[in-house]
Amino acid sequence: MTYEHVFAIPAYKDSPYLERCIRSLKAQSVPTHIILCTSTPSPFLEDMAKKYGLPYHVREGESSIREDWNFAYSKADGRFVTIAHQDDIYHKDYVLNLLKAGKRYRDMTVFTTDYVIVKGEKLITGDKMLWVKRLLRLPLRFPGLCDRTWVKMAPLILGNPICCPATTYNKALLGAPLVDSPYRFALDWDNMVRLAREEGRFICCERPLLYYRVHDGAATKACMEDNSRAREEREMFSRFWPEPVVRLLMKGYQSAYDEYQ
Repeated sequence: MTYEHVFAIPAYKDSPYLERCIRSLKAQSVPTHIILCTSTPSPFLEDMAKKYGLPYHVREGESSIREDWNFAYSKADGRFVTIAHQDDIYHKDYVLNLLKAGKRYRDMTVFTTDYVIVKGEKLITGDKMLWVKRLLRLPLRFPGLCDRTWVKMAPLILGNPICCPATTYNKALLGAPLVDSPYRFALDWDNMVRLAREEGRFICCERPLLYYRVHDGAATKACMEDNSRAREEREMFSRFWPEPVVRLLMKGYQSAYDEYQ
Protein backbone atom coordinates (compact mmCIF):
# COMPACT_ATOMS: atom_id res chain seq x y z
CA MET A 1 0.00 0.00 0.00
CA THR A 2 1.39 3.41 -0.99
CA TYR A 3 -0.39 5.37 1.76
CA GLU A 4 -1.20 4.64 5.38
CA HIS A 5 -4.65 6.19 4.94
CA VAL A 6 -6.82 7.43 2.07
CA PHE A 7 -10.06 9.42 2.07
CA ALA A 8 -11.97 8.30 -1.05
CA ILE A 9 -14.89 10.57 -1.96
CA PRO A 10 -17.53 8.91 -4.20
CA ALA A 11 -18.96 12.19 -5.50
CA TYR A 12 -22.44 12.18 -7.03
CA LYS A 13 -23.43 15.04 -9.33
CA ASP A 14 -22.61 18.60 -8.15
CA SER A 15 -23.14 18.71 -4.41
CA PRO A 16 -23.06 22.23 -2.91
CA TYR A 17 -21.47 20.69 0.18
CA LEU A 18 -18.58 18.92 -1.55
CA GLU A 19 -16.04 21.70 -1.22
CA ARG A 20 -16.61 22.02 2.50
CA CYS A 21 -16.10 18.27 2.84
CA ILE A 22 -12.82 18.44 0.90
CA ARG A 23 -11.61 21.36 3.02
CA SER A 24 -12.24 19.36 6.20
CA LEU A 25 -10.18 16.48 4.80
CA LYS A 26 -7.35 18.80 3.77
CA ALA A 27 -7.39 20.33 7.27
CA GLN A 28 -6.68 17.06 9.10
CA SER A 29 -4.13 17.43 11.90
CA VAL A 30 -2.32 14.42 10.39
CA PRO A 31 -1.88 14.88 6.62
CA THR A 32 -3.45 12.13 4.52
CA HIS A 33 -4.18 11.25 0.90
CA ILE A 34 -7.50 12.21 -0.74
CA ILE A 35 -9.02 11.06 -4.02
CA LEU A 36 -12.20 12.13 -5.82
CA CYS A 37 -14.20 9.48 -7.68
CA THR A 38 -17.47 9.67 -9.60
CA SER A 39 -19.83 7.97 -12.03
CA THR A 40 -21.38 11.37 -12.88
CA PRO A 41 -18.45 13.39 -14.28
CA SER A 42 -18.90 17.13 -14.69
CA PRO A 43 -16.85 20.32 -15.10
CA PHE A 44 -17.70 21.14 -11.47
CA LEU A 45 -16.08 17.95 -10.19
CA GLU A 46 -13.07 18.39 -12.45
CA ASP A 47 -12.63 21.94 -11.13
CA MET A 48 -12.84 20.72 -7.51
CA ALA A 49 -10.19 18.08 -8.20
CA LYS A 50 -7.88 20.62 -9.86
CA LYS A 51 -8.43 23.29 -7.21
CA TYR A 52 -7.42 20.95 -4.38
CA GLY A 53 -4.91 18.81 -6.26
CA LEU A 54 -6.89 15.59 -5.96
CA PRO A 55 -6.55 12.52 -8.19
CA TYR A 56 -9.81 12.28 -10.16
CA HIS A 57 -11.24 8.90 -11.19
CA VAL A 58 -14.32 8.36 -13.38
CA ARG A 59 -16.30 5.13 -13.40
CA GLU A 60 -18.22 4.11 -16.52
CA GLY A 61 -21.73 2.76 -16.09
CA GLU A 62 -24.90 3.55 -14.18
CA SER A 63 -24.62 5.18 -10.77
CA SER A 64 -25.38 3.08 -7.71
CA ILE A 65 -24.29 3.42 -4.12
CA ARG A 66 -22.69 -0.03 -3.99
CA GLU A 67 -20.77 0.29 -7.25
CA ASP A 68 -19.71 3.87 -6.52
CA TRP A 69 -18.41 2.91 -3.08
CA ASN A 70 -16.60 -0.15 -4.40
CA PHE A 71 -15.02 1.87 -7.20
CA ALA A 72 -13.78 4.56 -4.79
CA TYR A 73 -12.44 1.86 -2.46
CA SER A 74 -10.67 0.10 -5.34
CA LYS A 75 -8.91 3.33 -6.35
CA ALA A 76 -7.69 4.04 -2.81
CA ASP A 77 -4.12 2.76 -2.52
CA GLY A 78 -3.99 2.79 1.27
CA ARG A 79 -3.82 0.47 4.24
CA PHE A 80 -6.85 2.24 5.73
CA VAL A 81 -9.66 3.61 3.55
CA THR A 82 -12.49 5.95 4.54
CA ILE A 83 -15.40 6.34 2.12
CA ALA A 84 -15.92 10.06 2.75
CA HIS A 85 -19.47 11.14 1.95
CA GLN A 86 -19.53 14.38 -0.01
CA ASP A 87 -22.10 16.15 2.18
CA ASP A 88 -20.35 15.54 5.50
CA ILE A 89 -17.56 17.27 7.43
CA TYR A 90 -14.75 15.53 9.29
CA HIS A 91 -13.23 16.71 12.57
CA LYS A 92 -9.58 17.67 12.19
CA ASP A 93 -8.50 14.81 14.50
CA TYR A 94 -10.37 12.01 12.73
CA VAL A 95 -7.25 10.57 11.05
CA LEU A 96 -5.16 11.14 14.19
CA ASN A 97 -7.51 8.96 16.25
CA LEU A 98 -7.77 6.36 13.50
CA LEU A 99 -4.01 5.93 13.18
CA LYS A 100 -3.55 5.75 16.96
CA ALA A 101 -6.08 2.92 17.08
CA GLY A 102 -4.48 1.18 14.09
CA LYS A 103 -1.05 1.31 15.71
CA ARG A 104 -2.33 -0.13 18.99
CA TYR A 105 -4.56 -2.82 17.45
CA ARG A 106 -2.84 -4.34 14.43
CA ASP A 107 -5.81 -6.64 13.78
CA MET A 108 -8.28 -3.72 13.55
CA THR A 109 -10.46 -4.21 10.47
CA VAL A 110 -13.06 -1.52 11.23
CA PHE A 111 -12.71 1.86 12.96
CA THR A 112 -15.71 4.07 13.66
CA THR A 113 -16.68 7.09 15.75
CA ASP A 114 -19.59 8.97 17.23
CA TYR A 115 -21.09 11.79 15.16
CA VAL A 116 -23.14 14.99 15.24
CA ILE A 117 -26.10 15.64 12.94
CA VAL A 118 -26.13 18.83 10.86
CA LYS A 119 -29.66 19.89 9.87
CA GLY A 120 -29.73 23.24 8.12
CA GLU A 121 -27.71 25.52 10.38
CA LYS A 122 -28.49 23.46 13.48
CA LEU A 123 -26.14 20.98 15.18
CA ILE A 124 -27.91 18.07 16.87
CA THR A 125 -25.66 16.42 19.44
CA GLY A 126 -28.06 14.35 21.50
CA ASP A 127 -31.49 13.55 20.09
CA LYS A 128 -33.30 10.26 20.78
CA MET A 129 -31.81 8.49 17.77
CA LEU A 130 -28.22 9.47 18.61
CA TRP A 131 -28.54 8.31 22.22
CA VAL A 132 -30.07 4.98 21.18
CA LYS A 133 -27.19 4.40 18.76
CA ARG A 134 -24.64 5.26 21.46
CA LEU A 135 -26.32 2.76 23.75
CA LEU A 136 -26.23 0.07 21.06
CA ARG A 137 -22.50 0.68 20.54
CA LEU A 138 -21.70 0.01 24.21
CA PRO A 139 -20.22 -3.46 23.52
CA LEU A 140 -17.63 -1.78 21.29
CA ARG A 141 -16.39 0.30 24.23
CA PHE A 142 -14.31 -2.71 25.33
CA PRO A 143 -11.62 -2.98 22.63
CA GLY A 144 -9.98 -5.96 24.31
CA LEU A 145 -13.08 -8.01 23.51
CA CYS A 146 -13.86 -6.54 20.10
CA ASP A 147 -12.12 -9.26 18.13
CA ARG A 148 -14.88 -11.70 19.18
CA THR A 149 -17.73 -12.28 16.77
CA TRP A 150 -20.49 -12.08 19.39
CA VAL A 151 -19.20 -8.72 20.64
CA LYS A 152 -19.04 -7.29 17.12
CA MET A 153 -22.50 -8.66 16.33
CA ALA A 154 -24.14 -7.43 19.55
CA PRO A 155 -24.64 -3.80 18.38
CA LEU A 156 -26.00 -4.96 15.01
CA ILE A 157 -28.92 -7.19 15.96
CA LEU A 158 -31.06 -4.25 17.13
CA GLY A 159 -30.24 -1.95 14.22
CA ASN A 160 -27.17 -0.36 12.71
CA PRO A 161 -25.59 2.12 15.15
CA ILE A 162 -22.40 2.37 13.08
CA CYS A 163 -22.41 5.51 10.95
CA CYS A 164 -21.12 4.64 7.48
CA PRO A 165 -19.20 7.87 6.67
CA ALA A 166 -17.63 7.79 10.16
CA THR A 167 -16.18 4.35 9.41
CA THR A 168 -12.77 3.35 8.07
CA TYR A 169 -11.83 -0.07 6.73
CA ASN A 170 -8.48 -1.87 6.85
CA LYS A 171 -8.06 -2.66 3.17
CA ALA A 172 -4.77 -4.45 3.83
CA LEU A 173 -6.67 -7.05 5.88
CA LEU A 174 -10.10 -7.01 4.23
CA GLY A 175 -9.11 -6.87 0.57
CA ALA A 176 -11.71 -5.96 -2.06
CA PRO A 177 -14.50 -5.45 -2.92
CA LEU A 178 -15.68 -3.57 0.13
CA VAL A 179 -19.44 -4.12 -0.26
CA ASP A 180 -21.31 -7.17 -1.52
CA SER A 181 -24.97 -6.53 -0.76
CA PRO A 182 -28.16 -6.43 -2.85
CA TYR A 183 -29.63 -3.62 -0.76
CA ARG A 184 -29.94 0.02 -1.75
CA PHE A 185 -30.11 1.57 1.73
CA ALA A 186 -29.27 -1.16 4.26
CA LEU A 187 -26.16 -2.20 2.36
CA ASP A 188 -23.88 -0.72 5.04
CA TRP A 189 -25.72 -2.62 7.81
CA ASP A 190 -25.65 -5.82 5.75
CA ASN A 191 -21.95 -5.27 5.11
CA MET A 192 -21.14 -4.66 8.79
CA VAL A 193 -22.84 -7.95 9.69
CA ARG A 194 -20.63 -9.70 7.15
CA LEU A 195 -17.47 -8.04 8.46
CA ALA A 196 -18.42 -8.82 12.07
CA ARG A 197 -18.34 -12.52 11.20
CA GLU A 198 -14.85 -12.29 9.75
CA GLU A 199 -11.58 -12.24 11.66
CA GLY A 200 -10.44 -8.86 12.96
CA ARG A 201 -11.25 -6.24 15.56
CA PHE A 202 -13.82 -3.44 15.55
CA ILE A 203 -12.68 -0.25 17.31
CA CYS A 204 -15.12 2.50 18.23
CA CYS A 205 -13.98 5.97 19.32
CA GLU A 206 -16.92 7.60 21.11
CA ARG A 207 -15.82 11.10 20.21
CA PRO A 208 -18.04 12.93 17.68
CA LEU A 209 -15.48 13.13 14.86
CA LEU A 210 -17.99 13.48 12.02
CA TYR A 211 -20.63 16.08 11.20
CA TYR A 212 -23.34 14.14 9.36
CA ARG A 213 -25.49 16.35 7.15
CA VAL A 214 -29.22 15.68 6.76
CA HIS A 215 -30.92 17.35 3.78
CA ASP A 216 -33.64 16.73 1.22
CA GLY A 217 -31.24 15.74 -1.55
CA ALA A 218 -29.58 12.93 0.42
CA ALA A 219 -29.94 9.31 -0.67
CA THR A 220 -31.13 8.44 2.83
CA LYS A 221 -34.07 10.82 2.48
CA ALA A 222 -35.02 9.35 -0.90
CA CYS A 223 -34.97 5.80 0.50
CA MET A 224 -37.30 6.88 3.29
CA GLU A 225 -39.76 8.45 0.89
CA ASP A 226 -40.05 5.39 -1.39
CA ASN A 227 -40.22 3.05 1.64
CA SER A 228 -37.17 1.02 0.59
CA ARG A 229 -35.43 1.77 3.87
CA ALA A 230 -38.26 0.29 5.95
CA ARG A 231 -38.52 -2.78 3.71
CA GLU A 232 -34.80 -3.50 3.82
CA GLU A 233 -34.52 -2.93 7.56
CA ARG A 234 -37.42 -5.31 8.15
CA GLU A 235 -35.54 -7.96 6.17
CA MET A 236 -32.40 -7.34 8.24
CA PHE A 237 -34.26 -7.63 11.56
CA SER A 238 -35.86 -10.85 10.34
CA ARG A 239 -32.43 -12.47 10.24
CA PHE A 240 -32.13 -12.18 14.01
CA TRP A 241 -35.67 -12.05 15.46
CA PRO A 242 -39.10 -13.70 15.16
CA GLU A 243 -41.88 -11.69 13.50
CA PRO A 244 -43.50 -10.30 16.71
CA VAL A 245 -40.15 -8.81 17.76
CA VAL A 246 -39.56 -7.48 14.24
CA ARG A 247 -42.89 -5.64 14.35
CA LEU A 248 -41.99 -4.09 17.70
CA LEU A 249 -38.56 -3.00 16.49
CA MET A 250 -39.98 -1.51 13.31
CA LYS A 251 -42.49 0.48 15.32
CA GLY A 252 -39.60 2.09 17.19
CA TYR A 253 -37.80 2.77 13.93
CA GLN A 254 -40.90 4.37 12.44
CA SER A 255 -40.86 6.83 15.33
CA ALA A 256 -37.25 7.67 14.43
CA TYR A 257 -38.23 8.17 10.76
CA ASP A 258 -40.96 10.61 11.77
CA GLU A 259 -38.48 12.62 13.87
CA TYR A 260 -35.95 12.59 11.01
CA GLN A 261 -38.48 13.93 8.50
